[in-house]
Amino acid sequence: MTRPADIRVVAPNFKRRLSGVTATIARLVPLMAGRGVVATGPGMPADVPHIPLWRAATLPNTRWRVWHARRNTEMLAGLVLRHVLRRRFRLLFTSASQRVHTGYTRWLIARMDAVIATSSKTASYLAGAAAVIPHGIDTARFSPPEDRRAAKAALGLPQDDIFVGCVGRIRHQKGTDVFVDAMIAVCKADRRVRGAVIGRATEKHVEFQERLEQRIRNAGLHHRIRFVPEVPVDRIAEWYRALDLFVAPQRWEGFGLTPLEAMASGVPVIATRVGAFEDLVVDGQTGTLLAPGDRAAMERAILDALSGDLDAMGRAAYRHVTENFRIEREAEAILAVYDGLLDEAWKEPK
Repeated sequence: MTRPADIRVVAPNFKRRLSGVTATIARLVPLMAGRGVVATGPGMPADVPHIPLWRAATLPNTRWRVWHARRNTEMLAGLVLRHVLRRRFRLLFTSASQRVHTGYTRWLIARMDAVIATSSKTASYLAGAAAVIPHGIDTARFSPPEDRRAAKAALGLPQDDIFVGCVGRIRHQKGTDVFVDAMIAVCKADRRVRGAVIGRATEKHVEFQERLEQRIRNAGLHHRIRFVPEVPVDRIAEWYRALDLFVAPQRWEGFGLTPLEAMASGVPVIATRVGAFEDLVVDGQTGTLLAPGDRAAMERAILDALSGDLDAMGRAAYRHVTENFRIEREAEAILAVYDGLLDEAWKEPK
């Protein structure tokens, strides 16, 4: 357990349900724990170095620390800690949003000591300067299988069929309908192909999923395009290893880790030009980029990929991730920001 006096950085997580932000904190904090980084708030896995929120507000006031927020509520809490409770925190915010911020959010960001953007596109929506640090991937956890046929067999999937999948919440924003419609056409054109939608629909999107399942049944393809219930986090890598081609069909995305997870697993990617996907996928080398919402373009891209050398593209995808998007690289870049904020030469807090 990290002693209070050794804590340099507190990363708050104020959301109980699993989210992309929560997953990011859970991935990064254990890598940086040796440098005095801990999480606080609900929803953290047991293996993440963590302190209660009340402890974060009562840490010894003998040194400066960093409060690393990723949500509005967490930025506000940092301001309360510093200006109301008079705790010695430097305030840092990471932005993954790619939209015009509300006036309230801009007000909060303007009061941070430093800002990190997860992509160049995200940085373009910020009024001030930001360090661009893309997310990284755990290449020990996400890695190519020794034998993709064996990976399919381990999940009870036909070894000789070609599997095309997408991973994520099932909803219009995620483009699940575009993927399903494209896969209906692809499966009709190539009997070797099967499709998998891996994820779940929250309550208000259940009807959306049911309509998609009805389309598949109407096409007579319910045995070849299946919805896989949400896979536990510790088993999702097994599904990536069983895929031959991954599709990220989103209409909108903040950053989007799934293409990195797929490419780290040696799987080429077809992705829409949203989120950070244009920074992640090398068009024509590790996969294909296309406009969001274009079902016909997605169908063509999938068929073109299946007629090419998937193995060669998968190897290129794996190399690209290991050379540019390892999570250790992300952690070191963030630690450098922490070090800068804690340097004695920095100005007194606002």
